[in-house]
Amino acid sequence: MTDTTPHSSNPATLDRATVPAIDGAIQIEHLSKSYGATTVVDDLTFTVHPGTVTGFLGPNGAGKSTTMRMILGLDRPSNGRALIGGRPYAQWPSPTRLVGSLLDASAIHPGRTARAHLSWIARSSAVPASRIDTVLDRVGIADAADRPAGGLSLGMRQRLGLAGALLGDPRVLILDEPLNGLDPEGIVWLRHLLKDFAETGGTVLLSSHLMNEMQATADHVVVIAQGRLIADVSVAELAARTSGTIHVGGDGAAQIIDALAKRGGHVENADDSPDRFTVTGIDPAEINRIAWSHDVTLRELARTGASLETAFLTLTHDQDRRTTKGTTS
Repeated sequence: MTDTTPHSSNPATLDRATVPAIDGAIQIEHLSKSYGATTVVDDLTFTVHPGTVTGFLGPNGAGKSTTMRMILGLDRPSNGRALIGGRPYAQWPSPTRLVGSLLDASAIHPGRTARAHLSWIARSSAVPASRIDTVLDRVGIADAADRPAGGLSLGMRQRLGLAGALLGDPRVLILDEPLNGLDPEGIVWLRHLLKDFAETGGTVLLSSHLMNEMQATADHVVVIAQGRLIADVSVAELAARTSGTIHVGGDGAAQIIDALAKRGGHVENADDSPDRFTVTGIDPAEINRIAWSHDVTLRELARTGASLETAFLTLTHDQDRRTTKGTTS
């Protein structure tokens, strides 16, 4: 196989523009992973395109981290394949020059300084040492460069992990929960960094449980539950699915649930109280008329805006319900 990555005997800089243009898409094709009788990832197929920030969403245990590990060649698929730029990660001659990744910010030797950690990555990846100060400055921890990693806060370790991901000036970023531990300023900073990276043609696959931030950052989302794909759509399209959701609440509101269902409403409990729930498929005026006819006074009757969080919860709840109904004892 021909190495298409440029090399220099004494490289002073590393610039993504000097790497031959390739399609940096991440292609997941019928990807599965089982451990014994337990299937963690179940026949996933989707594509992460260059020029976009793609959110990778799912409940805990959905298979997100396992999928990312298979993309990076850390776990072997039971079936299917994961490609980056048309090849498996391990088949690229200098994969860290193409792909930057952060799977676990705590996976840093606590006695090693931030600079020493990046120096180790640079030497192992044939990246010039001049990049170290560049990325330390870019992620905002240049002042902590000579401090042991064990003394850094979680947020600073996240930034150090991101510095390692950016060290090779990659075309692709794969980040698992990089927002954990970041303060509000750090979250905004990372949002702009990822958007800028995508705007220059980079490919970003990003997992996070912070739905509001994902709605502000991602262009597209891939949602999985129990290892299966349940949505592969733009953020705007997925969020728009919740624009007709109405929050209902009031003393005795549970009395009108059956009447709402008979009029075509779809009711979901919003929390532990039976007198607070959400309704889709029926307008607020009709809900109010039904409540009045049952002598129920509503204290809450409000249509929600388009929300990625609500759409995500609805999708994963529906998936759990379908799986439960399909289970036989």
